[in-house]
Amino acid sequence: MRVSRASRFALRTVLLLLVVALAGCSLFNRGKKGSELDTLPVEQLYQKGVTAVEGGNYDLAARTFQRLITRFPFGPYTEQSQINLAYAQYKANKPDDAYSTINRFIRTYPTHKHIDYAYYLRGLINFNRSGGFLERYVGQDMTKREQTNQRESFDDFGALISRYPNSRYAPDARQRMVHLRNMMAQSELNIALYYYKRNAFVAASNRAKAIIETYPQSPQAGDALAVMMLSYRKLGQDKLADDSKRVLELNYPDHPALRGDWPHYRSNWWKLIPLLNRS
Repeated sequence: MRVSRASRFALRTVLLLLVVALAGCSLFNRGKKGSELDTLPVEQLYQKGVTAVEGGNYDLAARTFQRLITRFPFGPYTEQSQINLAYAQYKANKPDDAYSTINRFIRTYPTHKHIDYAYYLRGLINFNRSGGFLERYVGQDMTKREQTNQRESFDDFGALISRYPNSRYAPDARQRMVHLRNMMAQSELNIALYYYKRNAFVAASNRAKAIIETYPQSPQAGDALAVMMLSYRKLGQDKLADDSKRVLELNYPDHPALRGDWPHYRSNWWKLIPLLNRS
């Protein structure tokens, strides 16, 4: 059965009108959503953002809290919305935005009742800034890793514990500080081993000594003493080597370096797993 030219034209016209109608509905719905953020009272707007966070819609939550802050620049809802905005940005994997938001909050409201959480959140943002633990360290050369974010996170958690030792977030912050301390110590140890492997014994012993002075309670302290002992021996500084050996024997009597079975240059990623090495 052949379709006439007029019928084909009518069919194309109907399809075109349908597409236009659907596009119009989509634009209308978008406009309606946008206007809702512009018209809701502050209480309902805040609740909409909270609901979005609870539902895992962090982009919508961030837009909602940002609009609330713009429309209502003062008041308790606005203050709390700035914390919520930073959290939503953090969960939406926008660490730079989250860090900027929470920093601004800390500067603006230093006596806020939730200021302890603000410090804790800032620590979390830096803690996770470079991605997950396994993505960052397993199988990677940590001597090439930048430690700035980890040091800033350590300082943030330290500020929380120092200023608000009874905060509900303090226990978790302490555990994260232990993990960060071990992680930074491991990075320094890898550098020391890198120097030792390339016969740069002065640099290796200096880096290892810095580990002992800066991270004395870390699991890497024993390996640092071993690097010092071996490096001093290579440099012909037998007294320093013997002193390092005595300290190593006293504190780590089973260390393989005392048996001449170290270093192997194997990865020590397991030492960085959070909470396995508590001090």
